[in-house]
Order: sequence, then structure tokens, then C-alpha cells
Amino acid sequence: MSWYRNAVWFVKGLREYTRSGYESASRHFNPADVEVNVSGRSFLVTGANSGIGKAAAKEIARRGGTVHLVCRNKERAEVAKGEIVTETGNQNIFLHVVDISNPKEIWKFAEKFKNEHKLNVLINNAGCMVNNRELTEDGLEKNFATNTLGTYILTTALLPLLEKEADARVITVSSGGMLVQKLNISDLQSGNGTFDGTMVYAQNKRQQVVLTEQWAKAHRNIHFSVMHPGWADTPAVRSSMPDFYQKMKNTLRTEAQGADTVVWLAVSSEAIKLPSGLFFQDRQPVPTHLPLASTHSPLEDEEKLMEVLEEFSQKFKSTSPGT
Repeated sequence: MSWYRNAVWFVKGLREYTRSGYESASRHFNPADVEVNVSGRSFLVTGANSGIGKAAAKEIARRGGTVHLVCRNKERAEVAKGEIVTETGNQNIFLHVVDISNPKEIWKFAEKFKNEHKLNVLINNAGCMVNNRELTEDGLEKNFATNTLGTYILTTALLPLLEKEADARVITVSSGGMLVQKLNISDLQSGNGTFDGTMVYAQNKRQQVVLTEQWAKAHRNIHFSVMHPGWADTPAVRSSMPDFYQKMKNTLRTEAQGADTVVWLAVSSEAIKLPSGLFFQDRQPVPTHLPLASTHSPLEDEEKLMEVLEEFSQKFKSTSPGT
């Protein structure tokens, strides 16, 4: 059935995920939802030096929020920070250099951040699609380390800080690609069979949906959401999916259009009227499974994912300097 799932997802994408899909959906948006002042609230955005992360950070900065940019590349991040400050006039933009594929580094950063800052909204945007199986210095498959384990560790490490605040939110940028994947906990680091970076990425994005649903059950005082930005023209798409980009470049969304639902989930009062744990596209909750696609997982598999990630995270916490 994998061919069916892929075909349905691609046809759906041609219709909904492109720029015309956004333009159609946006006719029903209420502009007042995001015409808000969020000064005094603190936002942390990972992968914020380009693409959807930078676009979201910029829009939050325009609305007065204190924005913490978490980026891997210091030079590119400094440029992004300068651009955001210049364009928005908001001086409360802070830069943190962290590699989200490095669990020890995440723990170290989170412990320091908790002692120095408050946090109202965490936006897990950093991600990668590495097309050949590549290991980090810790021996972790890089897509898994960044997209799944990095997201898990940063979020769980910052939950105590979020729990202290009213109207705390966690938003994770996933992908519609996860619709073609059923959760597979037997090979989290993609060591078996032929390695397909696109499908590994899609599996990671399915894992992020499961994480969001599980966190929503466990932490009732925080509003969790996960979203699909559509197919946007970002540096990551251009570098990781060059063939797809060449075919689709004239129909892709802008970075701001891809970031729109992130911003809506982060700042609007309407978003938190909806239940925690949902998957969003264009400001609306949408199903996490395609019809007839057989991608539903047993609850025990979803709970096992959380257990395995917790074991991984604690292993790296115990070896982290300063903890």
C-alpha cells in the first residue's frame, strides 16, 4: 500500500500544499487573530537563521515578543538576528548557538537557559533531511538525532520552565510527508535495509506527531500543537530535495506563507481554544492519517517511543558537562 499512500499524498499536496492552496485557505483567515501585541512574552525558535524559522521569528518580533533564536551556524545566525532587529525595530532578540543534533549540547544549553530566562512559547522548527546515512559524533543517525531526539530533549528539558507560565505553548514544525509513514519503533536509526532520506525524514515527522499527542496527554497546563507548513521555497528544500524543487519551484509557498500557521499557533488566542495535541495546516486542525492508508499505530508502540527517547535522553544528560 505504500505506492497508494505516496500517490494520494502527492495529489493532495498538488492541491493543498502549494502557494495556491495557501491563497485559497487564507481567504478564510481572520486577520485579527494575529494582530496582537505579545510584548512581555518570551519565544524560543530553533533553526531560526533561515526559512520558516526565521520568518516566524520575524513576525513574532514585529508583535513585540522577546525572541530567542537557537541556531547551529553562528555567522548565519548573526546575519539573521541583524535582519530581524533592523526590519522590526525590536531589540529583544537573543542568539544561542546550539547544534540540535548534539544531545549533550542541548542539555547544557537548556540547563543554562532555565537559570537565566523565562519561556512562554517553544517553537521546534530545526530539522534536517540528510539523504545518505550519516552518523553524528555520538554515533546517532543524523536525521533521527536532529528531528526526533533533539526535539524530544529540548522540549522535555524546558517543560519545567514552561510549566511556570500562563498560556504556555509548544509548537513543532512537522510535514505532510508523515502521512505516508506508520510509526516504526523497530528501526529508529534507519540501520536496516536501503536508506531513503526522504522516507526517513517522513518517519521522523510521524514521530513528532506522536510526541505532540503524548505530551498533550501528560502536560495539561501547556498547549501542544504540530503543524505542516505546506511546500515552501526554503533553503532546506532547495538543498535537500533539488529535483522536487526544480519541478515545483514556481508553485511553492513563500517562507512567510509557510510560517503563517506557526505564528498563528504561537500568538493567537483562537489557537488555544482548540484541544491540545492536534495537527494543523493553514490554521485548521487536519487529520493525521490518510483514508485507507493503514498508518495508525498501537498505543503501546507510541508509549514505547516515549520510553526509548527518554532512555536516550537520560544517557546523554548523565555525560553532559555541568549537570
